[in-house]
Amino acid sequence: MKRLSLFAIILLIPILTKAQIDRARLDSLFHYLSTGDLAIGSLTITQNGKMIYQRSFGKDQNPSTEYRIGSITKVFTAILTYQLIDGRRLTLSDRLSLFFPGLPNADKVTVAQLLGHRSGLANFTNNTDFDTWKDQPKTHAELLEMISRQKPDFEPDAKADYNNSNYLLLGYIAEKLYGQPYQNVVTNQIIRPLGLKHTYYGEKVGFMPGEATSYKYFDSNWKPDRAVCLDNFGGAGALISTPRDLCSFITALFSGKLISAGSLAIMKTMRDGYGKGLFPYGDALNPGFGHNGKTEGFGSSMQYYPKEGLAIAYCTNGEVFPKARILDHIFKACFHISDTLETFQSVQLDSTRLSAFTGTYSAPSGMQVVNRLDKGKLLISVKGKDFELTAISPNEFWNKPFGFFFYFDDGGKRLLLQDVGDVYELHRP
Repeated sequence: MKRLSLFAIILLIPILTKAQIDRARLDSLFHYLSTGDLAIGSLTITQNGKMIYQRSFGKDQNPSTEYRIGSITKVFTAILTYQLIDGRRLTLSDRLSLFFPGLPNADKVTVAQLLGHRSGLANFTNNTDFDTWKDQPKTHAELLEMISRQKPDFEPDAKADYNNSNYLLLGYIAEKLYGQPYQNVVTNQIIRPLGLKHTYYGEKVGFMPGEATSYKYFDSNWKPDRAVCLDNFGGAGALISTPRDLCSFITALFSGKLISAGSLAIMKTMRDGYGKGLFPYGDALNPGFGHNGKTEGFGSSMQYYPKEGLAIAYCTNGEVFPKARILDHIFKACFHISDTLETFQSVQLDSTRLSAFTGTYSAPSGMQVVNRLDKGKLLISVKGKDFELTAISPNEFWNKPFGFFFYFDDGGKRLLLQDVGDVYELHRP
């Protein structure tokens, strides 16, 4: 038998690796999501920079649909910061007082702490009536004042706590050192050099031409959501992109095209579960790095697995089935980890089984629900209003019209109530 040369074997490696992704499982996942009206969005997977899977589904989606990517913007801002560090124009130990001496603890907070969410500064989107002004343009001075007037959450470096103020300030620091608005800096330093044709700064109020509209699922229908003013988020969350561009971006980062190897190593180093610009993804056997994003009706995730050269980017502008669970299914399909996809078909449970899930469930926050049987159906009562639960497995139920999922364990004594973005844990005595 003819032996393959080393060169021929190397050529075959991408093909063999490419075949490892379980396309059939991914296709089934998105079939269930789209036919059940459970999500709207787009997924791209690339390997070593080459597209190996793409799927768009839902309302008028296509591979060029542009999405608000929320906090994935923070990775762009982190890179701008490391580029300044690599160019010796900034250091990790530089104090916030060099740029904004009037902010609380400015003489203690460092650039490193801002990158790692360890500053302790108050989050400008918390305790500021955010819902009343989120679609109204604010000046830098107004946003800085929102941070300044609040007491810090903790002393600098005492712990890590995710906070939009950290990256808003890093964006402002980049503006000061480059002498240009953030949108110009990120375009000139990252977007244009990488040829990211569908990535840009959302500077105007409302949705842009070609940009996806966000939706919320309520009362069995998709309803348009309110658009925030992205410019208010600056380096913390103002960018718009596509899954394809995000795969190109994170692949370029790990290919050494944007910052030094030393800076990337710092970016990946985790402390209390936080890197300085990236978060951990995957599992012990398949470690990865990336970032998620969320903003009014939009959700996004960008992940990279260095060992495989695999980039995964998912963007949604409407979801009923939680994004975290979709991403878990995607990850398992990519790495051939055993999994069971929800078919969202109702299953029949008898009254004896259903009775195990009745009673009063409560949480320390004061949240309380009451479950009862009525004519063979399980009903949940929240604030005096009843909702019917449909079983989709022996332990899991959902209420499709309002997009809630309910999972019971511990013999029915524990209830996990999950909506699009949150999980609430309740217990029954």
